[in-house]
Amino acid sequence: MFTGIIQATGKIETITPAGDDVKLHINIGTLDMSDVQIGDSIAVNGVCLTAVALSDKHFEAHVSKETLNCTVGLDSPREVNLEKALRLSDRLGGHMVSGHVDGVGQVVKFEPIGDCWILLIRAPHALSRYIAIKGSVAIDGVSLTVNAVDKDTFSMNLIPHTLEKTSLKHLGIGSRINLEVDLIARYVERMTQWGNESEPA
Repeated sequence: MFTGIIQATGKIETITPAGDDVKLHINIGTLDMSDVQIGDSIAVNGVCLTAVALSDKHFEAHVSKETLNCTVGLDSPREVNLEKALRLSDRLGGHMVSGHVDGVGQVVKFEPIGDCWILLIRAPHALSRYIAIKGSVAIDGVSLTVNAVDKDTFSMNLIPHTLEKTSLKHLGIGSRINLEVDLIARYVERMTQWGNESEPA
């Protein structure tokens, strides 16, 4: 589990084919890896990956074809958002993020409003029902609060600190992003469905 509070930005430096999969060699930037061991989870642009090799300034992660097919941003060198897995003793400053991307959204608008920026995203239609005003979403692993919803689009305000500390500053109209909806919304839907299902014969 993660919180969506980005701890550092790093960079995918090399991508090595591994059959149908790939291995990523990622520069960790300023991320403190002193408590990370091989086998631990690190979210890379919102995607939960397993560290399979470690060095002072890098880690490697194996990414399956399935993960590549349902996410964006892991197939070319670029700046990425990094977050280590949540510990039970950690402060939950964002929201509960699983690192399992629900779908890929697209930027419709990204422009300044005063000191902040407004980010408008179009979500896949199947995910729109999980997105609510004042609810939480993760965009490329960044925990954000939804300000407005209109059918399949929703918007958020990004403060200068978020832009400075994450890779979201590189977004533009047409950019594709990893989207994870709030876990609670999914469980509420499932419980509602369960209540409407008939008992087995």
